[in-house]
Amino acid sequence: MTRFFLLVGLTLAFNTVLFAQATLTPSPADVPPGRIFTLYGELIVIEPEVAAPANTMFDLILYSRENEEVARQRVGKGGRYSFNNILEGNYLIGVEIDNVEIARVAIHIAQRKLKPIEQDLQLNWTSSLRANREVVAAPDSYSRSYQNPKLFDKAMKQISKNELPGAIATLRSIVEADPKDYQSWNELGLVYFVQKNFAAAEQSFAKAIEVEPEFITAFVNLGRVRLAQKKPEGAIAALRSGVEKDPKSAIANYFLGEAYFAAKKESIAVEHMNQALKLDPVRMANANLRLASVYNLAGRKDLAAIEYNEFLKKKPEYPDAQRLRDYIIANNPRTKRRSDSNPSPNP
Repeated sequence: MTRFFLLVGLTLAFNTVLFAQATLTPSPADVPPGRIFTLYGELIVIEPEVAAPANTMFDLILYSRENEEVARQRVGKGGRYSFNNILEGNYLIGVEIDNVEIARVAIHIAQRKLKPIEQDLQLNWTSSLRANREVVAAPDSYSRSYQNPKLFDKAMKQISKNELPGAIATLRSIVEADPKDYQSWNELGLVYFVQKNFAAAEQSFAKAIEVEPEFITAFVNLGRVRLAQKKPEGAIAALRSGVEKDPKSAIANYFLGEAYFAAKKESIAVEHMNQALKLDPVRMANANLRLASVYNLAGRKDLAAIEYNEFLKKKPEYPDAQRLRDYIIANNPRTKRRSDSNPSPNP
């Protein structure tokens, strides 16, 4: 079993995430194609400087190399994750806190023996990561009374242990006792989202918005669950409402851009992706990747190379950095991204 280290350090420019890649398996040529695996392991949070809050929850998201979401799971510190029925091949694992990606690592899923693959992930929790955490809503910001604080902590522990049916029961008991607990409605929606019970997830996020119309996180999550169901117009409606309430929300602008891309409204999508980059250039660096992939598909390799170059300035230790550098060299881009225009992805 190999362990990946996801390090977030103060000494690095822009709080860059470092990835130490490891070889899990033999080369793809040694493995028969098309087999299905389970990838599982533990998220180990190392706290050398400061302690991460006990109820901090992390979303682990498995992406294809085309940046398409394959699976997701929510875990706490020391929690176990398991991605089942994964076709062998090359993937990326992203780690998010409250919809903001803090780390990403490349992984090749395959081995000679057809058995589950164990892969631990280790994250260093430092002062710089804590500072990023403070700009998003904490999962326990709602003021609870009676037994609900203990029940909420219990639910977080159940989620971290992947005891999702128990977490649902606990969270439902909280919102039945206090229907105005928008944080618990949101957490309930996230558990349903992980289970791919999209209808129940939508209802939970919508309820969070109903009782707290200023809770932008719920608008983002409602948009994301609709995107997962390939309902781009519904996602646009939710995310546009979130952006209208908080135009300075980088994450809401980012996912609104994703929704417009899904609806094939590329020009509007580009505007929101660029707005997300303007609001938070480093944490929204994935917008550069997204724009690059769109420009590449449209045949505008020069523009794609510019976006890749901007991305690598922020994330030089990205797992596929060399592939991006080769692309940049091959397409001879300008080294400075045009800041005075938002070019359409259409050729």
